[in-house]
Amino acid sequence: MKNLNYQNPNTKKCGGIFDKNAIQDSITHLQEKTTEQKFWEDNQSAQSILKQISSYENELKMWKEIDEQFFEVESYIELIEEGEEVTEDAEEALDSFGKYIEKMQIRKLLNGRDDHRNAILTIHPGAGGTESQDWASMLFRLYSRWCERTGYKTKILDYQDGDEAGLKDASIEVSGDYVYGNMKAERGVHRLVRISPFDSNSKRHTSFASVFISPLIDDDVEITIDDKDIRIDTYRASGAGGQHINKTDSAVRITHIESGIVVQCQNERSQLKNKNTAFKMMKARLYQKKMEALAASQDHLSAQKKEIGWGSQIRSYVFHPYNLVKDHRTKHETSNIQAVMDGDIDNFIRAYLLEKLEK
Repeated sequence: MKNLNYQNPNTKKCGGIFDKNAIQDSITHLQEKTTEQKFWEDNQSAQSILKQISSYENELKMWKEIDEQFFEVESYIELIEEGEEVTEDAEEALDSFGKYIEKMQIRKLLNGRDDHRNAILTIHPGAGGTESQDWASMLFRLYSRWCERTGYKTKILDYQDGDEAGLKDASIEVSGDYVYGNMKAERGVHRLVRISPFDSNSKRHTSFASVFISPLIDDDVEITIDDKDIRIDTYRASGAGGQHINKTDSAVRITHIESGIVVQCQNERSQLKNKNTAFKMMKARLYQKKMEALAASQDHLSAQKKEIGWGSQIRSYVFHPYNLVKDHRTKHETSNIQAVMDGDIDNFIRAYLLEKLEK
């Protein structure tokens, strides 16, 4: 049986950052503001305060859950000491408690200025035609599964099918608690090594795809886009479609002339809705670029500027001649590649956040 005096090593790195009383005091203080007569005169400020209250209340719920799980583990320890045969149930409760500690740890590490925001995920295949386009679609599936596992909501903003398989471009809006804080770990170039299903000679191929994560800004951040700075094109949505796109004459592409940033949306039948969504995507990308400029000296941002190819990858997924997923920034790795492709990437995210904390 496992040692029931076990302490999750990650809890040591979280010492002193959990304070239930301080959280409750913050909720009380903010709730007092909502009773003020002029509270709704500034709708933006009011909505911000309500979001803060909701965030604090969710944190208290996490505390309640961890208290209950800890009590359950203690109860099993007492039963074992009394000679009861509950070893299997006790180990299961202990494992569950350890996983929840890790979940809380990630939540407390997300304290960056934009970590609380929703995000836009964009996937681009690298050079290599069908092989890279197929790899991009595999990443699309991976992140879709991860969002589902995490409880995040997704909305497809743009999806362009590949020439023979896979995809040429995809953008997804992801919403939930601390989306950007979690997903920023995935930003960069991802490398695949496998026996290509598109090669009749069954040769091993290496493919690349880039993942961009941009925080979805609210009205609390002002990003101005002048008409003279952009070019707007409309076109007919193309591709096989299916669940990914609606065939329409109202797809919109916006190009920011100075930066070269291009965004596009074809999810809605209305050109106006597509245009509004494309502007939202552009603001998110421009805000991300602004934040990168402010922190240009930080090494982890330099990966954004690298070519999608050899030597620039943040993570490798090897299907042949062995199974391995390895993050080149944190050195975290696993041989359970199928679990990763099904969206089990929390350990990679945790390793990334812990490394940033230690620097």
